[in-house]
Amino acid sequence: EVQLEEFGGGLVQPGGSLRLSCAASGFPFKNYHMRWVRQAPGKDLEWVAGIGSGSGSETYTDSVKGRFTISRDNAKSALYLQMNSLKPEDTAVYYCALGATRGRGTQVTVSS
Repeated sequence: EVQLEEFGGGLVQPGGSLRLSCAASGFPFKNYHMRWVRQAPGKDLEWVAGIGSGSGSETYTDSVKGRFTISRDNAKSALYLQMNSLKPEDTAVYYCALGATRGRGTQVTVSS
């Protein structure tokens, strides 16, 4: 059974940083493309970043380019999202995702 569990959310001031982690299990993690997605209050689910299985090529939605970095540790079956220069509009529940499967998410709130 695929299991994904996110950690690391919290309340941070604008301009601050957070690092999200995702623990994956139940599938051969190193073989799969992984994503971070988010959902802000009252809005649709939004793709944030993705990372390939092989070379680990990274892609980002325009609004986070230059501020967020996705990475993975295949030995630990772990996915990460380093978020810098956070803005209030980054406030959302963040999920790691394998295809259509997501974890329970972790809340990120950016507010002064």
